[in-house]
Amino acid sequence: MDYKGRQKRLREVLSKHHLDVLLITHGPNVRYLCGFTGSAGVLVLSESRTVFFTDGRYTAQARSEVEGAKLMVGRKAPLVLASEWLKANLRKLAGSGKCRLGIEAEHITVAARSRLAESLPSRFLLREAPALVEQARMIKQPEELQLIQEAGLLGASLFDSALKAIRPGVKEAEVAAEMEYAARKAGAENMAFETIIASGERSALPHGRASSAAIPAQGFVVCDFGVILTGYCSDMTRTVHVGHVRPAARVLYEAVREAQQAALHAIRPGVSAGEIDHWARKALQKKGFGRFFTHSTGHGVGLEVHEAPRIGAGQKEVLQPGMVITIEPGAYIPGQFGVRIEDMAVVTDTGCEILTPTTKELIAI
Repeated sequence: MDYKGRQKRLREVLSKHHLDVLLITHGPNVRYLCGFTGSAGVLVLSESRTVFFTDGRYTAQARSEVEGAKLMVGRKAPLVLASEWLKANLRKLAGSGKCRLGIEAEHITVAARSRLAESLPSRFLLREAPALVEQARMIKQPEELQLIQEAGLLGASLFDSALKAIRPGVKEAEVAAEMEYAARKAGAENMAFETIIASGERSALPHGRASSAAIPAQGFVVCDFGVILTGYCSDMTRTVHVGHVRPAARVLYEAVREAQQAALHAIRPGVSAGEIDHWARKALQKKGFGRFFTHSTGHGVGLEVHEAPRIGAGQKEVLQPGMVITIEPGAYIPGQFGVRIEDMAVVTDTGCEILTPTTKELIAI
């Protein structure tokens, strides 16, 4: 990965946002900028240097992983080490003036921010920095796209495990367990999120976790799952049906499938995230199910399973080649059933490429 290039590009925008230094505390952002995968690390980036701080537990790991940053290992918490370094290097960072220190406000606790402010001299001005690293992460580099594609293929292969496990009377949690076991055997580091297996009336719960409920003799089963492979996530959803498919159920399924296809067809550079959401929502409204679509159409995927951009109503972010997003419209009729179909897609120069190539024909088990 081009860690030095990423740091260089970030440095170039610091002054634009009236910052002298950026303090990076969010784990995925730290990893994106220097390669560290541990759970305790802080990165300080100024216009002239990058310094990584961790504690003694991660000495060997940091030495093998961190690139493009000076390594500082100590006995104290990384944030404390960083604040001490900032104090010691204040003159180098800001001369005799104030030092504008950007913090990741969405990723640092109120208590940690207070301790940081108390530990630094008054010449440090703490500023809530915009999501600069997250904005950079939206556009995936070729190496990242390759890793995401591999994660998508591994994740998609788990659908076969789901189809073998789904039977009337089998617990939802048992289906999830079979899928997660298959993922580990195939090389996944972990699941990207808690696997969703929601059957029967529970399929009308948009985020119905796999429970001890038994799969009924008839009804939909929503399967939402993803893996982490080499640090990158996958995310997809398929909905299958157990037993005879009633006409009303088939109508809902086809409506959701058409809505997803409408959104996928609309993906291309220059289109806003809100427009993609509009096409999915319009298709479901046309079929009379608009009020049952209760969440946004999708989100970005990468080092985190939910990251920018958000594909939702009114979102102004413009799609660009290299973005990886999900398209996952759904309709959920309380007390009856629900359907969701989700794919990951990478934005290309002319449209998009699906990264989760698995059938979306209605499967009856």
